Amino acid sequence: MALASASSAHEPRFDAGRVCLDLLATTHPGERLDGVGALCAWIEGAGLVPGGTALGHADDSWLTAFRELRGPVGLLVRGMHRTETPAYGRALARVNEVARAAPPAPVAVRARDGRLVRELAGPPGCAALLAVVARDAVELLTDPVARAAVRECEGDTCPLVYLDTSRGRRRRWCSSEVCGNRERVARHRRRAALARA
Repeated sequence: MALASASSAHEPRFDAGRVCLDLLATTHPGERLDGVGALCAWIEGAGLVPGGTALGHADDSWLTAFRELRGPVGLLVRGMHRTETPAYGRALARVNEVARAAPPAPVAVRARDGRLVRELAGPPGCAALLAVVARDAVELLTDPVARAAVRECEGDTCPLVYLDTSRGRRRRWCSSEVCGNRERVARHRRRAALARA
């Protein structure tokens, strides 16, 4: 999984700690998967495929499928304590169905410099890539330690969720560089306003 966080509203973010949570982050502050090119960049950035994997066969149906998977994953992650609702049951059935597909098969090949690198055995299909995300959601939901580390960002108007792996579980924001900076700037402005008053 990539570690970089985005500085632009349209760049993908990979700071949630899990690929399924990074998929949820593609909705905020606006639609980040706004075209097939953006989806392919997200797929590579999320580590679903090795860098440089050809994704020219991706089309609008992929975009629709990835966007549609966000709904059930988000409902499951945000509703982990409301498991008896019909909507939760439908979401769980959908994620389980998507997770059944075989993920892309990796192979080790020699690079030009002689070292082994990872490639895929063939062009990845949409269902295979969706399965990677759905399996990550299944692992998150069934791992009590990981599930207990899921947090919602404390930033104003930020709906993102992330996996808090910080020491002492004290992380408060989806990203220290994004929501954390906004909070620090707002706090500074409040103090400055009080000092002037």
